[in-house]
Amino acid sequence: MMTILVFVLISIGAVILDQVTKLLAVNFLKPIDTFPIIKDVLHLTYSENTGAAFGMLKDARWVFMVFSVAAIIAIIVYFIVVKPTDKLCITALSFILGGGIGNMIDRVLYGYVVDFIDFRLINFAIFNGADSFITVGAALLMLYFIIGEVKNAGKKKNENKGN
Repeated sequence: MMTILVFVLISIGAVILDQVTKLLAVNFLKPIDTFPIIKDVLHLTYSENTGAAFGMLKDARWVFMVFSVAAIIAIIVYFIVVKPTDKLCITALSFILGGGIGNMIDRVLYGYVVDFIDFRLINFAIFNGADSFITVGAALLMLYFIIGEVKNAGKKKNENKGN
């Protein structure tokens, strides 16, 4: 029960943080377009993204909505069926779910996603908190699987030594 509560709270926290930062971007950045935090390195720049994460595949709104709904349902079903207990796995899935829901809210309400984090040092696409949650969650999930594989390989190695 505690695992479900943690999963839900982290997911809701990600959605709230994402939506609050986007609301701030709309209210304060949209009128001025951009605000340099570190000139030519990191700016806060208002952008309306009709594509996927980091501005890829513009104007495919319905494709992303279908994919997002499928991913959100898959994460929830996985959580209910598998009942993961590992903190890294729970955090990763919560981040991905929260980010997916955050961007889905924008697509449903506005037809686009509000982006505002403009990392200019490497000429990167403008993105938002939800994109960050999804990316970090995916990286954590990969780390979780890698750790699991390393542990399994170690167990198999130890079992083979015993024979």
